[in-house]
Amino acid sequence: MSALKSVVEHRALGGSDLAITSVGVGTAPIGSSPGTWWVNWGPQDESDSVRAIHSALDAGVNWIDTAPFYGWGGAEEIVGCAIRGRDGVLVFTKCGTMRHADGGDYMNLRPEAIRADVEGSLRRLGVERIDLLQIHDRDPAVPIEETWGAVLELVADGTVRYGGISNHRPEEVERALAIGPVAALQYEYSVLARGVEEAILPLALARDLGVIVWAPLASGFLTDGFSVERLHEDDFRRGHAFAQLELEPVRAALRGDRRTAAQGAIAFVLSHPAVTGAIVGVRNEREAAELAQGAGLRLTPDEVAAIVRR
Repeated sequence: MSALKSVVEHRALGGSDLAITSVGVGTAPIGSSPGTWWVNWGPQDESDSVRAIHSALDAGVNWIDTAPFYGWGGAEEIVGCAIRGRDGVLVFTKCGTMRHADGGDYMNLRPEAIRADVEGSLRRLGVERIDLLQIHDRDPAVPIEETWGAVLELVADGTVRYGGISNHRPEEVERALAIGPVAALQYEYSVLARGVEEAILPLALARDLGVIVWAPLASGFLTDGFSVERLHEDDFRRGHAFAQLELEPVRAALRGDRRTAAQGAIAFVLSHPAVTGAIVGVRNEREAAELAQGAGLRLTPDEVAAIVRR
């Protein structure tokens, strides 16, 4: 067992029997496919993606978060390739984001759409069951009760192990809970995006719901050496709101004196008692190694306060 593998903490995901590492592999960046998906992260080599996933898993990370939306199935196919022949990897994916003919997207959370989405994910991932299926975003045209009932049917028939909810309003989470169990919530959370601290994270604590957070590195803006100017010309982050901010003071506060800014950013979100795990996108072996190293860091209350004050 590697030295890194021994320090990746495992945490119970809400009321489920899933014990997940405090960090997981995010796959939006490796799903980047110029010309086919508007959330373009610049060129990405598939072999680098597979090696990055292998490196994270070898270091002890035990879950991967993906979605049909990421590269319109491309990320799921890469994950399927990377986990082939490997045991013990927890696979989390999502459902409901559909593609317009012009390349845009929309939500469809009707039961028949959810089932079709899941069938496609199972095929691309090469698995018989999804460990956590999350409804990806809100669909105001479909009552959450109808959507959540469809997810629970997939749990009942063994296609899905647990269901989760991503990016929904607190009252919608409560309405879903009235229909049946919710294993986990997924929301954006970083030192630059702290809106979930107001209602979602307190709700999760009160209702014993697991929380996994996306973009703890603020899509890379909280990493050392990040430069908008060096991004590929088609990279969506060139137009991101964070690109207008002066972020070096924030990165300096995250670094402290013994960690990288990325490690500090991961440690910041994991310091909240409601957060079970952080999704971190990795594109190469170096980033995967840093992911595992960041999982073992803990911030003191004074360090958290200093980062918030930055």
